[in-house]
Amino acid sequence: MKYDDYRMIYSRLKNPRDIDRLAEELKLDRELLLVMYTQRTVRDATRRYYIVKKDLRMLTKEWRNGMTIHKLARRINFPAVLLGLMIAPEINVTRKQYWKYIRDPTTCRDGRLKKELKQIAELDIVYSPKGAQVQTERGKWGEALLNDWLDKRQLKYRTEEDLRSTHKKTPDILLDKPIKIDGTKVFWIESKASFGDEIELKKNVRRQLKPYTELFGTGAVVYWFGFVEGIEPPEDILLLDKTFFDDGGPGDSVGKDT
Repeated sequence: MKYDDYRMIYSRLKNPRDIDRLAEELKLDRELLLVMYTQRTVRDATRRYYIVKKDLRMLTKEWRNGMTIHKLARRINFPAVLLGLMIAPEINVTRKQYWKYIRDPTTCRDGRLKKELKQIAELDIVYSPKGAQVQTERGKWGEALLNDWLDKRQLKYRTEEDLRSTHKKTPDILLDKPIKIDGTKVFWIESKASFGDEIELKKNVRRQLKPYTELFGTGAVVYWFGFVEGIEPPEDILLLDKTFFDDGGPGDSVGKDT
């Protein structure tokens, strides 16, 4: 995706309603927009967490005076489930109790709190249990696509689960024998069911990808929902997207290293 297009889309994904609106207006895949909205929401919440925390007593007071968690969250443009989690200790609800109530509001005996937690669990599409499940399933989907692609080519590999007992840092796929992709020898492949912009790439390189190169050599990361044109990974990491793995894709760009 061109950088200017990405910035335009990213800047317009301000609330969940924008996902369907932009999908229709720009003829883009809804799942791509959901991924981009999720990334923007998490980054913004991380950046503003301590700002919100500083105002927590005031926000709790407003809640005690009748303002709902949903309305408070909408007013300060902050994820409702996360705001509820921050308020919980202020109203004598432990983190464990809070997540129990969010997952099953019927277990909460406080009528008002039960109603509000049910509401925010339905409306917060990022931090709710349902939102987390969507992200988990999306990750499994990407890993399954990668495994199927390797299996069709009869390439031998070990998965993260296979490696966990012997390695602290584990890519999704460690090939038994390296393959060449566009002339570069690749020893491992990491699956990311996300969109690769500069922030995402830098985070992934620091936390995961660079340690993999130190342990296993050159590798590749696939961003299943694409990436911004022009972003530069370290020279020992290749960037791929879903089009590379689609049937009918570059047939001579992959070869076994013999």
